[in-house]
Amino acid sequence: MLNKSRTRKHTHAAMSPLLRALTYSHAAHEPVTQGMLLQCYVGLDAFRRGHGSRELFTTLGRQLLVAEELCLIGYQPDEISDVREALAAMVHIDATRREEGVWLMGDVEYAWLCVAFEIFGRQLAVASLDSIAKAETRMVEGLLRVKPTPAIIVDASV
Repeated sequence: MLNKSRTRKHTHAAMSPLLRALTYSHAAHEPVTQGMLLQCYVGLDAFRRGHGSRELFTTLGRQLLVAEELCLIGYQPDEISDVREALAAMVHIDATRREEGVWLMGDVEYAWLCVAFEIFGRQLAVASLDSIAKAETRMVEGLLRVKPTPAIIVDASV
């Protein structure tokens, strides 16, 4: 008589049914995406009024990087150059802060960020929460891969 072992390997779903329902639910989608956009526009307004900060700068930069990743995933891919111009504007804002010691945003930087956040809004309107989460994950992974560049020390006595 054959004695077959019928042990089953119990596996857990990668996502709970509740989380899956929320991920694909439009009711859960809008508050998340509207919250993300609100962060962008609050930060943009604060910078425009001269109340920029490292925290707001980081928030704006992270959202722009998510917008870039969404372009790479396939949401508004033809708009990636505008998002990258906004990222370049953020680099300029940081350089200005280093030189002048204050967080300021000029008209050109403000215009590029407005364009990029408008694109981001269109992306968030059509992307699933799953795609947004993938873009955020890719953004974080990209930041973790970036190696800090060593500081260049200039000898003033030369």
